[in-house]
Amino acid sequence: MSLRFPDPEQRSAIAAAAKEAGVSMQEYILSAAYERATAVEATFLAHFEASVARSHEAFAAEPSSIDPAPEQRAAEKQARRDLERHEQGGAA
Repeated sequence: MSLRFPDPEQRSAIAAAAKEAGVSMQEYILSAAYERATAVEATFLAHFEASVARSHEAFAAEPSSIDPAPEQRAAEKQARRDLERHEQGGAA
């Protein structure tokens, strides 16, 4: 990895921090980048979980049109049976 810094003060600050941590500049920079990335990931996941919880609450509060009530399901089955009987009787 090539470490080029346009700002000499930035390079000096990073070199001093790496020396204090007892690691190379490359390792220090990679560790810092990894920590930042995992912090961003953790923040994203926390917000995503909060969003899922809000969505779940919203859907739980509304009656679902995807899964009809047992009465509606029974009425639909009866209507289908009546239609099938009518079609069979009309074809005979």
